[in-house]
Amino acid sequence: MEHLKAAEAASSNAGEDTLGGRIYHARDAVGLNMEEAARRLGVETETWKAWECDRDAPRANKLVTMAGLLGVSPSWLLAGTGTGPAPDHHDEGADLIRALEAASAEALASQQRVLDLVSRVRRADLA
Repeated sequence: MEHLKAAEAASSNAGEDTLGGRIYHARDAVGLNMEEAARRLGVETETWKAWECDRDAPRANKLVTMAGLLGVSPSWLLAGTGTGPAPDHHDEGADLIRALEAASAEALASQQRVLDLVSRVRRADLA
């Protein structure tokens, strides 16, 4: 995990003048960590890390899919032209809605666990 944090710090210094720097910038703009981005793209974290550190480059099909995942155009990833990441506008309302949605999902999961336990207790009493 520490080596991934170091890689992220190194790739963040690359700026937007390389493919790896643009991949980092776009990933950071959508709020994904390296592990989650790699998982969503269906590659190993080490592969994603190599791309961000400019040690390797994604194939065309992965680059196009990556662009969609990161909300940028493939041409922006390749050359810095075209649609890049959206400007960072901190939206506290959106943050609150996400927090409420997460809390609601947790509450529903807890309620389901309670119902499952009640059902198990009832079955145990009948046995």
